[in-house]
Amino acid sequence: MPEQLALNQRRQGSARLRYVLPVVVALPFAAVIAVFAVVAQARPQITTSTAALARVTLPTGGGRITRVVAIGGRERQVIPVRLQGNQIVPAERLPAGERLTVQVTVSRPGWISWLAGKTEQVQVSETTPAPKIVSTFLTRPAAGPLTVSFTAPVVEVGAGQAGTPIATRLLAAPVRSFALSETASAGTADVALAARAWEIPTQTAVSWFPAGTSATAVASPSPGTNITPGTKITLTFSKPVANVLGSRLPPVRPSGSGSWLHLNAHTIQFVPHGYGYGIGASVQIALPAGVNLVGGTSHGADPVGQWTVPFGSFLALQQLLAKLGYLPVTFHPAAGATDVASTPAAEEALIVHPPQGTFSWRYPNTPARLKALWSPTGDTELTRGAVLAFQQTHGMVTSGLATAPVWKAMINAAVHNQVSTFGYTFVMVSETLPENIKVWHNGRIVVQGLVNTGIPASPTALGTYAVYEHIPVGTMSGTNPNGTPYHDTGIPWISYFNGGDALHGFIRASYGFPQSLGCVEMPFSEAGQVYPYTPIGTIVNIVS
Repeated sequence: MPEQLALNQRRQGSARLRYVLPVVVALPFAAVIAVFAVVAQARPQITTSTAALARVTLPTGGGRITRVVAIGGRERQVIPVRLQGNQIVPAERLPAGERLTVQVTVSRPGWISWLAGKTEQVQVSETTPAPKIVSTFLTRPAAGPLTVSFTAPVVEVGAGQAGTPIATRLLAAPVRSFALSETASAGTADVALAARAWEIPTQTAVSWFPAGTSATAVASPSPGTNITPGTKITLTFSKPVANVLGSRLPPVRPSGSGSWLHLNAHTIQFVPHGYGYGIGASVQIALPAGVNLVGGTSHGADPVGQWTVPFGSFLALQQLLAKLGYLPVTFHPAAGATDVASTPAAEEALIVHPPQGTFSWRYPNTPARLKALWSPTGDTELTRGAVLAFQQTHGMVTSGLATAPVWKAMINAAVHNQVSTFGYTFVMVSETLPENIKVWHNGRIVVQGLVNTGIPASPTALGTYAVYEHIPVGTMSGTNPNGTPYHDTGIPWISYFNGGDALHGFIRASYGFPQSLGCVEMPFSEAGQVYPYTPIGTIVNIVS
């Protein structure tokens, strides 16, 4: 019995030990699991967000965001961002469809940092949404609004004239369609949309047409509007281009100004080349008979779209003439103005949008009489004289008018740096006795002497005139004040400046008082010295 009791006690002790040992062994594992749980809860989380770039969830045990970096774009540049609570939003608008990586560094509290680390960095990558228009080719319904649908919800949308910046508005809730306010049966408009409030809206052209079998074409920009020399003209047809035009694309005037591109089955675009249409051009595109061109006119049976390239302003003309050396001034662009390559398109852009800046006198000792005639924006005789001089230099008809061919020739001269090498002359004639002439050229008086102007019955008109004809010798004919005719041959060194009035040589017994019939007469030797300085375009100023 004692032996049996001892055996039972040993058996009971062994059983208790079997139960205690697993508990003792399990305690360290439970502690490890608890530690892992604490560490897991101490880790920050970052996820994408429909309202922001990313959303950060801080550790359960606490923590704070100490650094946020966003990197994106093709060149992987740092993008400015800011925190709004636990949301990370860009500090500036971003384009749609841009690949981004957002990195966040979180600092933990002391007791957790001892266990899980003082800081931790998490990141997430995403591509900014880029919703598109389901169809850019619409048929106007018989009733109800003209509706544009999107491939994904958008929170910002707007519509307006094609090719112009569109004003958008934020919506109270995302939408997948938008009703245009357009009432025309056919047309083109641009629709701008963004999936998030901080994205740059993307702008897409949408065209619509009436239901039916007739072919309709919509042009952008609309016919009848002003365009620039380099404006692309887009034609969108209600039927496939091949069905409407066959293999023959529409003729464009001015011819040779560009070429057609096929954008899609329904759309073609005319792209100007080189000088494009040119300043002051009238642009025409003719379509086959039977096509309804919205906003077009008719030329016989053919519909025609017409656009106008306006002439440059007087300021633009003065800047270009100054650049070419045909004015006594130099133009200085305002500080910060961007230098542009001297190409036809760049020069035309300067004409369409003249840069800000100032003019200064090119030469020292500029006469006050010449300064008083200058205006950077006005249609003055100085401008006409500069155009005349340019036309003469480049073998053009000397009209003094800045026509479309003249603008093109001036742009070509600017592109090839064909500046005037003659300089600038200003002729001053005074009718105060003794009558005299002073020829100022490039900063100094080069010729001066006595002259004869018109008698009271046939006076020399006061004013400012540009020389329009320049011949070494000629015949002058007319009628004397008493009605008798005159016919003088062999008159030397003639520079006509006002009707029949001219600077020229004429033999008189004396000079310095009125003797002519309106001309400014000089001795032959003096006229010979003046003549080389008075080519076509030279300004002659007559004062009393």
